[in-house]
Amino acid sequence: MEDNNVTSMPRIGDKAPDFKAITTQGPINFPADYSGSWVILFSHPADFTPVCTSEFMTFASMEKQFAEADCKLVGLSVDGLYSHIAWLRTIKEKIEYKGMKDVEVNFPLIEDITMEVAHKYGMLQPGESSTKAVRAVFFIDPKGVIRAVIYYPLSMGRNFAEIYRALIAMKTADAFSIATPADWQPGDDVIVPTAGSCGVAKQRMESKEEMHCYDWFFCTKKLPKDTVLKTILKK
Repeated sequence: MEDNNVTSMPRIGDKAPDFKAITTQGPINFPADYSGSWVILFSHPADFTPVCTSEFMTFASMEKQFAEADCKLVGLSVDGLYSHIAWLRTIKEKIEYKGMKDVEVNFPLIEDITMEVAHKYGMLQPGESSTKAVRAVFFIDPKGVIRAVIYYPLSMGRNFAEIYRALIAMKTADAFSIATPADWQPGDDVIVPTAGSCGVAKQRMESKEEMHCYDWFFCTKKLPKDTVLKTILKK
């Protein structure tokens, strides 16, 4: 039986669904207001909850780091604006966690009492909860296209180092027309696109260029960390 309250989440390669909303930083028109920049849209289940508090403190502490990578942050929960404001004030005035204190959240936190945005982005998953948005992370590129999606259950806090790594890896792939292998970090070897013909494959295996081929389909090359960071970060 179909549940009319469930909306399929948008997929990688789709245009990010548009919406207008009230946030702790004023009204936004999404994703139009963020055209030309990367943006991470992430949801959390509820205000005044411990896992979400740890996450918001971490994201807020890393906001400058994301900004240097030309990426803006936008949060969402199905709670109301005044609850958001009270919770963010409590974080700043009372919460100290892992050396973080006096943390001010300056990125927008969307009010979504009607759950309109949560439905558009498939953030409500009845297996977890029909009234709380799960911990979704949408990476949206400067053209408003969804490039990656990560979902976490309500009980588990996100890995913010991985969220940042994913952003840097995607920007690096775009900038240098390469792919990144497992656990890639800036400075590690990158993967050259697979050869598209037998001739190219043979040339690669015989080439003395600065490329290492484990086999015709798996070739890597060096991409210095400084080159990556100078290209994709705003300093």
